Amino acid sequence: MTGERKERRGFASMSPEKQREIASKGGRAAHQKGTAHEWTSDEARSAGRKGGQISRGGRGRLIDGPPADAVVGMGGMGADSGATDRQQ
Repeated sequence: MTGERKERRGFASMSPEKQREIASKGGRAAHQKGTAHEWTSDEARSAGRKGGQISRGGRGRLIDGPPADAVVGMGGMGADSGATDRQQ
């Protein structure tokens, strides 16, 4: 990579309004053709739950970090891992 930015082309170069207009035409055509996916209540609920768990907006983490015991036993990485470990 040379660090040069590529020029936006095609769909990406269009305004958000133009992109939305084209995408909605595709959605309408799929419904008319009968190939569009229609969400059931259960599918929508499940998808919303999964999306909320992943994004969470910085209010928490989906994956928990290592347990507190693992941090203390990492070769002095923890703040209080020194004196108490040596005295035992």
